[in-house]
Amino acid sequence: MRILAACSLGGAGHLQPLLPFLAAARRRGDETAIVGPPALDEMARATGHRFLPGGEPSEAEVAPIRERLPVVPPDEASVLGNRELFGRLATTAMLPAMDDVCARWTPDLVLREPCEYASAIVAAARGIRVAQVAISLADAEHGSIAAAAPALEARRTGLVDRLLGMPYLTRFPTSIDPSRFPDTRRFSVAEPGEPAPLPDWWDGSSAPLVYLTFGTVLGHMSFAAGVYRTAIDAVADLDARVLLTVGRRIDPADLGPIPAHVRVEPWVEQRDVLAHAELVVCHGGSGTTFGALAAGVPLVVVPVFADQFENGRRVARSGAGLAVEVEPATGDGSRRVISADDAPRIALTVAGALTDPSLQDHARRIGREMAGAPAVDQVLDELLAS
Repeated sequence: MRILAACSLGGAGHLQPLLPFLAAARRRGDETAIVGPPALDEMARATGHRFLPGGEPSEAEVAPIRERLPVVPPDEASVLGNRELFGRLATTAMLPAMDDVCARWTPDLVLREPCEYASAIVAAARGIRVAQVAISLADAEHGSIAAAAPALEARRTGLVDRLLGMPYLTRFPTSIDPSRFPDTRRFSVAEPGEPAPLPDWWDGSSAPLVYLTFGTVLGHMSFAAGVYRTAIDAVADLDARVLLTVGRRIDPADLGPIPAHVRVEPWVEQRDVLAHAELVVCHGGSGTTFGALAAGVPLVVVPVFADQFENGRRVARSGAGLAVEVEPATGDGSRRVISADDAPRIALTVAGALTDPSLQDHARRIGREMAGAPAVDQVLDELLAS
């Protein structure tokens, strides 16, 4: 059989959740391919799966939306991101190539990440089975469809109902992420082999390892360097080894002085870091957040935009971590991005998290819950048999 993974803008956080299913398909002997925007080319090809480039909106169209997402009120941000960016611009750019791919490659199943709508439109027209692989909380993704609905229904009448009714595949645990999608199927991923050891960047230190990351999207934003500087200041006096990843668009030389116990890298495989980390300090992106919980590692979440705020709140309510939110900038709910003034509060929260064993207990409990879901291979077999 042929399994096609469809990915939109958004980088690693949108692509990574699809990869366990492609790996399971390979184990079955199926053919696999990824279709996505050209900007995904290097990352997708590195997975070893065939990459079929589609279309993407221009940077001139995307940049103004991306810059506004962290600062406008939440409802406006939802419309900007879900309806304008993904529902309209990205879908319009991807549709011709997606239709061509499905006509020529004839997949038996399309696995789409929730921001990629062109594949759902083409699959409906061509009678191809399609399922949605979660990249975020079910409530967030249900709300994303509602926000994008006017743009989606203009493309194909009834598309919203199809999106809500298709199989919804999620790694996220029920205790944190109850789902309103009627055909929700949870899955677990057992990584083969052992995580790789980290280089000894700290000259033999045995201090606890803190993994500090704000994902791959932040680097595209004009205020990224300021966010990283605030994070560095927040851990400057921490008695720990700190690994900060900043992506490939940020030059560490632009971040100012780096304390000796802080190592800055563009990218380190998350699985390898989590095998050694005692705490993750992050923006609350779903890939980082739920990757940490699956590994039983507690978190401090410092959200910047999109679903990160709700992810942080749910982690805090679960007892597996703490959240640090900045106050809205104005009375209308407009937000501001974290700045130097927030560093002391973040520092106190991180220090407290490192000395609170109950956070790790709850993180490990959630990790066990996630590991107890059906294996991804079983879920894929059931999809293809239906």
